[in-house]
Amino acid sequence: MKEHGHQLAYWDTVGATKTFTHPVDAGWLAGVSPDARVLDYGCGYGRVMAELSEHGFSDVSGVDLSPALIERGRSLRPDLPFAVLESPPHLPHPSASFDVVLLFAVLTCVPDDAAQRALVAELSRVLAPGGLLYVSDVLLQDDERNHSRYTAHAERFGTPYGVFATDDGAVCRHHDIAELRALLSDFDLVDEHRIEVTTMNGHRSQAIQLLARKR
Repeated sequence: MKEHGHQLAYWDTVGATKTFTHPVDAGWLAGVSPDARVLDYGCGYGRVMAELSEHGFSDVSGVDLSPALIERGRSLRPDLPFAVLESPPHLPHPSASFDVVLLFAVLTCVPDDAAQRALVAELSRVLAPGGLLYVSDVLLQDDERNHSRYTAHAERFGTPYGVFATDDGAVCRHHDIAELRALLSDFDLVDEHRIEVTTMNGHRSQAIQLLARKR
């Protein structure tokens, strides 16, 4: 899985043109102060940041590994602070810098188990005690098209079942619910619900959102 790296070449070209759609459940953040320190990790072009700003959050920032996506975000919302992530998953922030971190459709772009664990550990580091981690990601799909590509990729590369290559060159991962819960096992799970999303390539897919609190 190391050969997939962070797929910067993809996200700086084809990926920089995509539309991202995972919805924000504003009700989950209803009890959060409007001046809470909020970080959108893997912010892309800032769609979620913009929505949070419109909901009244005044201290929202975003990071992404793709300079092209960050440039797109800055052109769309020059009022919001974007930064390029130089050495993912490491963040240039002290511990306990944020009250809320959002991780929307990012784990699907990180197919390796160890890399996912390192990412969640880094987000836990920058979250203040009692802070919230809001995850939205794609579940294993039960249709034949996805079964075939999960199996093909696992047989060829020895990857976890659920990893696959898109037709336009990205390597992605769909998850079993138990995998995501296990990944967040050092947090207290506050809530979760299933949703349906349109993927960046236009397919309707089953997804899940999880809200977890740092102990």
